[in-house]
This record gives sequence, structure tokens and C-alpha cells, in this order.
Amino acid sequence: MFSHTIIEPFRVRTVEPIRQTTRDERAAALRAADYNVFRLDASDVLIDLLTDSGTGAMSANQWAAMMQSDESYAGARSFHRFRDAVHGITHLAHVLPTHQGRAAERILFTTMVRPGDVVPNNTHFDTTRANIEDRGGIALDLPCSEGRDPQAEHPFKGNIDLEALDRALTEHAGRVPLVMLTVTNNSGGGQPVSMANIRGAHDICRRHGVPLFLDACRFAENAWFIKMREPGYAERSPRDIAEEMFSYVDGCTMSAKKDGLANIGGFLALNDDEVAARCRNNLILTEGFPTYGGLAGYDLEAIAVGLHEVLEEDYLRYRIRSVEYLAEKLQAADVPMVRPAGGHALYLDARQLLPHIAPLEYPAWTLSCAIYLEGGIRASEIGTVMFGLQPDGTETPARMDLVRLAFPRRVYTQSHVDYVAEVLAFVRQRASALRGCRIVEQPAALRHFTARLAPLADGLYAS
Repeated sequence: MFSHTIIEPFRVRTVEPIRQTTRDERAAALRAADYNVFRLDASDVLIDLLTDSGTGAMSANQWAAMMQSDESYAGARSFHRFRDAVHGITHLAHVLPTHQGRAAERILFTTMVRPGDVVPNNTHFDTTRANIEDRGGIALDLPCSEGRDPQAEHPFKGNIDLEALDRALTEHAGRVPLVMLTVTNNSGGGQPVSMANIRGAHDICRRHGVPLFLDACRFAENAWFIKMREPGYAERSPRDIAEEMFSYVDGCTMSAKKDGLANIGGFLALNDDEVAARCRNNLILTEGFPTYGGLAGYDLEAIAVGLHEVLEEDYLRYRIRSVEYLAEKLQAADVPMVRPAGGHALYLDARQLLPHIAPLEYPAWTLSCAIYLEGGIRASEIGTVMFGLQPDGTETPARMDLVRLAFPRRVYTQSHVDYVAEVLAFVRQRASALRGCRIVEQPAALRHFTARLAPLADGLYAS
């Protein structure tokens, strides 16, 4: 069999125009947005890699299912199809729909976390951490040693440190209501978690009597990495692997805006009857009736179909290869990044690219602004702006300062990726002239969404 280019496993039937802007127009837009790319108008963005959450293209089958939705307030057919799709993969007893993943996190942590509690994770993402800290809890990151080094080559850098987890459960006995594993590990560079690591975390949690939950936003991508990289799984289907992953946990939260292939939605699923009853009552307070959870029936239908499509091998092969392709281009251009490439995104190592900018001058934030200025590409900082502000109001550098290029599912083609590579190579050439940023105004939590910043110099670059 000959080796061939991995093509998009779909045909394009509807297109959306995107607007080309000049560098001067982008400079003006960046100033008007107070140097926060979250505050940019989408119409001023050429290629939007800010997030892969809810930004993908839905399939013809998803749109067809939406037209057959049941919009009944309670007990709709659409809920049953949604519940059956979730249960068929997770085999968790109770399925609670929510309008997105952070709503599932809020319900779970409001129900289970008390002030002073500790919640270990391989690495918490921003909303997960914020919801735990909002309850007065401590979000404890326990990444494996390889995950702390952006340049380390390891097949499962998303793993949790099992020895550290065991110690944490011993040291904080009685104060750990649950343990979470984020698959794939978003804040750690989109890196996967091995089945052996999930199984090991399960065994440790069982020994300590603590439930284990997955943050399952990208469970299908994680299953594909297990198939490709972990011995004994090459001949198993992504769905079979996903089912084994969920067999080791007591529950999960999920934003279906990722591996649900939908534009909105999420769910909380769990086995404990008593906790589920409390979560269901909590859901009713803010999300709606438990069979719609803040979603329209057509959203439930789209997710039900998406959970099937996301596990198709042709889709996953194309999805992961797209990010690897960009990584190869950037390696050739000597652009430092987290290695190996992540699943949903590629992560630039801003500290290595901009060693002259101190962490508290926000090198990754500065780099994200420069990428937009030079090419109209919007990306997200995963660094000290996102994670540096502590609950007590102090500020410390994040473990890494990364810029995430998150690819919407089934949206961009190879020529778009080639353009991104060209822009990043150009920014790499001018990197030494970049200067840092300072925060002008910020909220007390999740500041990266709305903070106002300004360059330390007259502009992003030294004059």
C-alpha cells in the first residue's frame, strides 16, 4: 500500500467568507481591544485559533438530526437520544445535560467541594480551577515530571504523577472530595494521558476511598493517542478504548463543544445516586429541568450525533495529523513549542522564544498579540496572565508561558495551516524586538477573558 497525504475526510458544501485586513487595521483593532485578543471582534480576525470550544463545523447528519428535535420541556425524545449516546460511551448511570462544561464543573464542585478541600488533577484548566477556588477549595496540579519540560519527548506527557497523587491523598486525608484527570491535558500542552496512568489513578483512588472523575472534553483525541502510542491498543477501536477509559472513573464533566462536535452544550455524568440527586437539584437552580439542562432539544440532538462521529477513525487520523503537520513546519522554522504536538492544538513556548521578557511581563500574552498583529491570527495565552493571579491577590509566574493555537474541528484546510506557519516563522524572525506588557485593569477571577493591558514600550516592538 502506498503512503499518501491524509486528506480532510469530508467535502465542503457551505462556505463562510473571511475578511483580509491590513497590518495598520490590525494595529488599530488591537489598541481598541486594549491588547486583549479576547476583546477583538471576530470580523477583524482572519484565522481564529483562540479556542476549539464550540467553534467547529457540524456535519450534515447533525443538522438533519436537529430538524427532528423534540422541544418538550420535560422528558423530550431528544433527551433520551442524548442520554443514550452519553451512556453508551461512558456507561455512567446518571447523565445531566448542561449548557457547557463549566456549568457541569460548577454543579459538581458546588455539590462536593467545601472550603479548605483539595482537588488533585494532572493539570486544572482555567474554568476548572476557578470553580474550585470559588468554593474555597485548593486546585492541586500534579503533572508528571516529563510534563513540566516543554521540550521533553514523551508519548504521554499529560499523565498525572501517581506517586505525588498517593502522597497527596495521604497528606490531605479527609479533605479530598474527588480527584480529576483532564484528558487530554489542555494546560499541559494538549498532551494525552495513558490508559496505564488512568488505571493507576483509579487504583490509588480506590485504596484511599476517593472518587475519580474525568474532565472528558477531548476524550476521543485521548483515545486515539492511546491507540497510536500505547502497547496493546493498536488493534482496538477508539470507541472501545474510550469505554475502557470511562470504566475506571466514577464520573465525568464534559464540554460537548469539544469532542461532542457541537457549538454549545455539555454534561455531568456520575454513578453515585446520592451525589447525583444533589447535583440534579443544583442543576435545576440555574440550568433548567434535568432533561434539557439549559439546552434546546436540537442541541441535544447535535451532541448525540457528534459523540458518534468524533470516534470515527478517519476523522481522528485527520484531526491529529493536521496539528502534527503544523508542528513539522514550525520545527523547520526553529519556532520553539511543546513537543510532541498536542491533539487539538499546538503550543508555542514563549519563554524560550522571548527569553528577554520576564514572566511577569507576560511573554506569552505579548506573543499572542504579535501573532495577531502580523497575520490576523487569534491565539490564546496559557501562561502567567491566565494562571498567575492567586486567590489571595498576589501574583506568581505560571509553570509555563505558552501560546495555544487551538484548531476548530472541520473548519480550516491545509492552505490555512500553511499560512499560519508562514506568519509564525515571520514573528520568530522579529522576536528579539518584542517587548512585554503590563495589566491596566483586571477582574478578580479568570482575568484573561476581560483584562485590559498595554505594551511596556510605545508598541509591541522596540522602536
